[in-house]
Order: sequence, then C-alpha cells, then structure tokens
Amino acid sequence: QQKINAEFFMIIDTTNKPKKFYKEQKFVDFKEKWFLHDYTLPEKNIDMKYLKEFEEKYEIDLWNLAINERLFYRFNDFYKFSRLEILSILEKECKLFEKILDSTKPDFAVLHEPFFHSDELFYRICKAKGIKILMSYLSNYGYKYEISQNDHIMDNINEFDNVKIQGRSFQELEKIVNQKSITNFIKNLNEHGFGNKKDMFKAGIDFGIKSKNINLKTHYTYFGRTKTKVLSNKLESSIKTKNRKQFIDKKLTKSVDYNVKYVYHPLHIDQERTTLIETPFYTNQIEFIRNIVKSLPIDHVLYVKEHPTQSMRHWRSEEWYQEVMEIPNVTLIHPDISSQELTKNCSLLITISGTAALEAAFLQKPSITFIDSDYTKIDSIERVKSIEELPKMIRKSIKKKITSEDLDRYVSLKENYAFDYNDEDFQQSSLNKFYHGGQLVDVDIMNEDMKEFLEESEKKLNEFINQHIKKIEYLKKL
Repeated sequence: QQKINAEFFMIIDTTNKPKKFYKEQKFVDFKEKWFLHDYTLPEKNIDMKYLKEFEEKYEIDLWNLAINERLFYRFNDFYKFSRLEILSILEKECKLFEKILDSTKPDFAVLHEPFFHSDELFYRICKAKGIKILMSYLSNYGYKYEISQNDHIMDNINEFDNVKIQGRSFQELEKIVNQKSITNFIKNLNEHGFGNKKDMFKAGIDFGIKSKNINLKTHYTYFGRTKTKVLSNKLESSIKTKNRKQFIDKKLTKSVDYNVKYVYHPLHIDQERTTLIETPFYTNQIEFIRNIVKSLPIDHVLYVKEHPTQSMRHWRSEEWYQEVMEIPNVTLIHPDISSQELTKNCSLLITISGTAALEAAFLQKPSITFIDSDYTKIDSIERVKSIEELPKMIRKSIKKKITSEDLDRYVSLKENYAFDYNDEDFQQSSLNKFYHGGQLVDVDIMNEDMKEFLEESEKKLNEFINQHIKKIEYLKKL
C-alpha cells in the first residue's frame, strides 16, 4: 500500500481471538474486509438450483473439491459432516466469493498456494472471471520463491523452446541445483515445525484452561473439537507416532539392492495439496501402487519409499504399510534411505505430483508424473493423463536417451524467474511470535507485538513486496 496506488480488500480466514486485531488494526487501510466464517455456517435449506448453475457457469466440479477436503472426509478425527452440511457450506462460500468479486471487481487477486477447498474455489472463480492472479509458492527450483497466475507454472513457460542453450552438462546443472536444494528446508521443517516442549505447555494452558473454545460453534472447521477430544487426540497422536515409527524401523527395508532393475515411486505426504487438489483422482496411494505394479515390465520390481515428512501426519497406520508390503513385486523402503541414491540407480521414477520428477531429470533419469507443471516441458518427464496409458508410457520412458539441453533451458528460465525469499524463516518467526511455535492458532494478537514483528521482518519482506509489484507491472502489459 505504501508503494502502489490501489484500493485494498481482504478476505480473512481466522479463528475468533485474532479477529479483534484484524478488525481494529491500522497497519493497512482496507476499504472492506470479510471474515470467511461469518458467512459459512451450514444450514438445513440448500439452493440446489444455484449450485447446479454455479457449476455450469464456472466449470467447477464442486464434489471434486468437497470429497478431497481433508476436513469433510477421511482425515477429520473430530466430526463427520453430512451431505447437506457440505452442500450448505459450498453454497455459502460460492455466494460469498461471487458477491465479493462482483462488487469489488478487482484487477488482481493476491493469494498463497491453495491448501483447502475454499482457497482453491476462490482461485478458480477468479480465473473464470479473468482476474489476474498473483499466487506465491515455494519454487521447485531450490530454496527460492515464485509468483505466477497458475500454481507451479511460470507465466513465461511458453518461451521455453526459444531459450538459448548455454551448453551446461548434467554435472554442472546438478551442482547448481544442489546449492539451492530444499533438503535443508524440509529437514528444518521436520525439526522445528511444531515448536518446543515449552510452546506445547503454554499452548495447552491457553487452550485447556484459559480458552472458552467458542470456535467449535462459530467455525465449521472446528466442529467437534471439544477440549477433551482435542487434548485426548493430542496424546493419542503422540503415542501413535511413536508406535508407528517403531514398526517402520522394524519392518521397512533399510538394506536396498541396487543391482536389480527397478522402478522407483516415492510416496506423497497424506493430507496435502499435491494429491488432494492437484491430482484429485489419485488420492488412494495403495491403489496407485497396485496400478504401477500392474504396468511394470516383467523384469522390473517396484521400490516404494516412505516420505520422511509423513512424520508430521503421525506416519501411516501399521495396517497400511502391511497392505503395501503384501503386494507382490513391491519393496517398501525406510524413510531414512537416500531418495537421491534410489533415483540415481532406478530405471524410471514415477510420481503422482511434486518435485521428484524434476529431481530425477537432474540425475539423468526419466520420470512420469500425473500433473501439469512447467517442468513437464523437459523431454525426460512424461505427463500421463490416464492410468490406462501407464504400461506403454513406462516402456517408452525406460528406453529414453536423455540429454541435458531441455534441463539447461529450464534452469535458465528459472534463474530469471524465481527470486530469493526465505518464507520458511518468515513463517517460523510468525509462529514463534504469535502462535506458541505453531501449537495454537486461536490466540490474541496485540498491536504492539505486530508492530514489532513487522519492523523485525521488514528486510525479509521487502523483496517479496517488490516481486509482487514487479508482477503487477508485468501483468498490466499483457
């Protein structure tokens, strides 16, 4: 606001305690603001005619988003939503977003990468209305950030074929990307992403004793979250995580035979955008593994590796791992085994989504993915649109001769597109300052604390701000 002349509007998805801060803050002059959960509590009456017309108008399949919303289905330990409740919430969100966009007629929508169905719904409505989007996300090119109109697709990807090749070898390209690796980012997230014991204790006191816990009446995202259930779930999850890790350490393969021919499939974290939103028809990872095995050449086995960051979701159940291990021709590998080594020695890497396919390209290995991303421009990466294509695609990919030319072009584009911004550091600072290290969201935010935080973060945010302004100017010229 200090750098551009514009009217600012805000939709706020927050709990009740921080609400007071957002209402009273003077840091940004918002012409109007809406608190999402003031408008989205489910009711009994459903306007099915509106929902049907909405789907046709925007070409958005609402049940696709709803079934893959972690709160509505499969991953909610506290509440089971009925069909009518889901429909009512969707109706209210659709009407709210339409009303806001129709009344404000924004030139630009500034978003983070969509994580929940409501984020994705708002994003798709904006796209359908032709509103220019500034979506920020962690780049798949190392420890950098990007802003684009589409998630993980550079706005200038159409320039790919015209990019001048610099003649860099695979070794040179791998060296570049290793210097900017996100491995340390993931490691740091695993070690510090939940706060420390002191944070947990303070959060427990605030929630268990001081909080009135009124969110479970005002926010559908908190339905069923009584204090007893939340604290009990916290304890159960801790025990579950410990027991599951013991099973993993005992049963999953730590000694990998690299001399056999194998296809490598790194598992995805459950409850993440990469499967729930990006690939909504491939959320059953066990069934996906079965489909790979059905498609393999007879002389290959399938190596499946657990994702180390699945620990954030308390690992998977012992029954889940057991079911995978019982699939013939599959070896389930321990999360501590190097994914890089598994990729280096495989015939082919297959991933549903994510960055593994791009990482394979740097290691001179062909790969298959099931999403549209800017890296699918690289010749070594095949995009499969139907599971029935998989057997032929596997055989085609294994025989590929890989050159460094496309990867060289891709890196050149990324070097000019991605920018330096440590969002993990900024987010962690925010969690530590206000949210007990990420243990509790429903907290009071004081104006003086926010002022201090913004002053401390000014240098971190300057490049982020400047990149948004740069993107606005770029989009205005199109």
